[in-house]
Amino acid sequence: MRIAYLANSYPEAVESYVWEEIAELRHQSAMVVACSVKRPATPPCGSSDVIAETRYLLPLRLWNSLRATLLLLWKIIEVRDLVRRVVFGLEPLSKKIRTLLHTWLGAYLAVRLRNFRPDCIHVHHGYFAAWVGMVAARLTGAGFSMTLHGSDLLVRADYLDVKLANCTRCFTVSDFNRRYVLDRYPQIAPERVAVRRLGIDPAEWMPAALTCHGAFCLACVGRLHAVKNHAFLLLACRTLKDSGIEFECMIAGEGEERERIEYLIRVLNLQHHVKLLGHVARADLSSLYAQTDVVVLTSRSEGVPVTLMEAMAMERIVVAPNITGIPELVIPGKTGFLYRPNSIEDFIVQLNIALHSARYSPAMGIAARQYVLDHFNGPKNTARFAEQFLGEVRPERFETVSPAAPETNENPVLQQI
Repeated sequence: MRIAYLANSYPEAVESYVWEEIAELRHQSAMVVACSVKRPATPPCGSSDVIAETRYLLPLRLWNSLRATLLLLWKIIEVRDLVRRVVFGLEPLSKKIRTLLHTWLGAYLAVRLRNFRPDCIHVHHGYFAAWVGMVAARLTGAGFSMTLHGSDLLVRADYLDVKLANCTRCFTVSDFNRRYVLDRYPQIAPERVAVRRLGIDPAEWMPAALTCHGAFCLACVGRLHAVKNHAFLLLACRTLKDSGIEFECMIAGEGEERERIEYLIRVLNLQHHVKLLGHVARADLSSLYAQTDVVVLTSRSEGVPVTLMEAMAMERIVVAPNITGIPELVIPGKTGFLYRPNSIEDFIVQLNIALHSARYSPAMGIAARQYVLDHFNGPKNTARFAEQFLGEVRPERFETVSPAAPETNENPVLQQI
């Protein structure tokens, strides 16, 4: 089976599950080519070989752009319903224009895949790359599938009704997400939506003795984006300071919210309590967790956060909002603590209990690691996903090809272009 794997940006250090899935599918004898709309701004260390083999759409190349335009004109009937949905939909004009450009970019992807002739195009996240992959699948005759995570379903679900209607199989990372899809999009058959649990490799995140003594140490790991709600965390830190609690809060991550966060730190007079560490390499995160009493998360929207899995595997106590799929990982009072969303008072209560547990009750950390081993074991979950994917994502063309027919690696329509 030939599979094109598409992402908005690849490889990303915080999305290791993408290349892990590709590696496992190849291990199970699938032919997989990695594709990405753009190159990563901060690629993970040691990813030069991955970048070299990935087919990037940007920057555009003139000859391929001409081919894409001709292909789209030639096979416009294949995507006319998608174009009609965009033109006559209720979305703002700016969104319509972007989506029409993404339609053309789908033709560009089809051109980039002309010698590979995929049986299926799989897209991670339901953002604009999902539209690109869906269009390319139409133009190449391939199947289309996608994995939904968090914000792509709950915050920025642009044209998600169309993407779901056109995917052979939709995977999502939590039971909450699956219920949400089936409740909001009842036209989608339940058997087409499956839970694909992410995970981490427990061998990479072994328990470590706490290196933080004296003042309590907090850590928050995630990109500096509005959805991560760092302002809420800083307000909570101010409350801790006013309560006379000695603490240090380390925020690992980089992003467009950095200037705003730096401003809030100054306004709240937290310069001696909060440190912005910038991007922390994956290889260095275990050292950060080892310095930490409690790992906190204050996001407005999440799937099932990998950073919590990593911390829990190292037997660290976690505190997170009671939203989306997080309760499937953090069991209150057993594997961590949950607080009511947007309630600083409840966050402080849960955080104080967690800090005490981190220093004086190691049983919760042990239970947290065991829960990750049982339910969020990355290698096991990825192997299970690959078996399920290869067994169920079978596009019509792949099913109906006669075994006796000569196999070709070229799409004759694309080659004429």
